[in-house]
Amino acid sequence: MRYLVVVLLSCIPFNIINAQDSIRFPHVRLDEVVIRSFPDGFGTDDFIDIIQNDTTFYKAFKSLHLISYNGIHDIKVLHKKKNEIIASYKSETKQVYRNGCRNMYVLEEEVNGDFFKRNGDYKYFTATLYDQLFFTKEERCGENNIVQGSLENDLRGKNRIEKSKVQLKHLIFNPGKPIAGLPGIGKKIGIFEPDIAEEYDFSIELVQKHGEWCYEFSAKPKENSYKKMVIKSWKTWLRKSDFTILSRDYYLSYNMGVYDFDVKIYVDLKEHRGVLLPAYISYDGNWYIVSQGRERVKFEGRFYY
Repeated sequence: MRYLVVVLLSCIPFNIINAQDSIRFPHVRLDEVVIRSFPDGFGTDDFIDIIQNDTTFYKAFKSLHLISYNGIHDIKVLHKKKNEIIASYKSETKQVYRNGCRNMYVLEEEVNGDFFKRNGDYKYFTATLYDQLFFTKEERCGENNIVQGSLENDLRGKNRIEKSKVQLKHLIFNPGKPIAGLPGIGKKIGIFEPDIAEEYDFSIELVQKHGEWCYEFSAKPKENSYKKMVIKSWKTWLRKSDFTILSRDYYLSYNMGVYDFDVKIYVDLKEHRGVLLPAYISYDGNWYIVSQGRERVKFEGRFYY
């Protein structure tokens, strides 16, 4: 879909749309290098539409289910008040994908502290989420990398804990869109919604990222709006040649009293045999929910193909 949009836009006659013109986002800062590098007839609104409607980021993680790879995993649980590690988990895994099925093997593993409960379950919510994203303990067959439906469909029929996991996954893979079921902040996360967008400064620059020329799109709250905004900073790097999203870096923080969170997420993607896949993900989260207490967890994942 992203490429279809780009192709259709490139067919618009020269100068019908100027790269500087923006109807919905008139205050996006562009430098002359970016303006000259945009395709003819391609404007900033079109560029932001690509970012806003992109699904390839989530698809890249689902594609992990369809390939053989090695993973390095490092999860650290910190004390609720002091900056010290109270539990940790490190491992190297190998996933083998063959004949439509995948199996995962643990090559090395190191566990410290009370990372697991006595029954073998994870003690921490974030660790459970990481497991669901990157681990499998039994053979899985018949999977695909289709990005299914809307968040509302994903949430349907799930209990409170399962809904929380879905919401966190969408914060990681599809930030910037409103999220249902998050009282007080669900709409504030939608930074491209007209009433929220006016609280942000946006910019597009042409930079090098991992040796490739990329458009760096950034958003940050205006000075007088910083405290009330959920997304404190956002950067997305799109490859100049085809608008593929290669990296994201974002910081979310908010305090509602009954819950608060302070989360930083960074993700790199890479192409392998024509398929976009995760290369690196880091997460630094400190959040509190009345029913669960405070949890501070950091994790890193590295993936080799």
